[in-house]
Amino acid sequence: MGFRLPRIVTAKPSLKRTLSSSETSVVPKGHFAVYVGEAEKKRFVVPISLLNHPSFQNLLSQAEEEYGFNHPMGALTIPCSEEAFLDLISSSQSS
Repeated sequence: MGFRLPRIVTAKPSLKRTLSSSETSVVPKGHFAVYVGEAEKKRFVVPISLLNHPSFQNLLSQAEEEYGFNHPMGALTIPCSEEAFLDLISSSQSS
């Protein structure tokens, strides 16, 4: 006799969202932190390999146009919705 546990969906290991209230958590080697969102910014830790993806490079150009290089948050901020960013990450990891 056995039972089945419902399947738990987890994020890919290469994409981590900082869930703690501390924004100073350590970023692992080979990753970098970005802030994403329109009203409320959320912090994500993503692999450096994402920098080579054309869609991410487009977002970086948009971030440069919107924020310049002297942004008050002091970190890389991406001007798109969290959902759009997660879609981009998913598509870049599957290709």
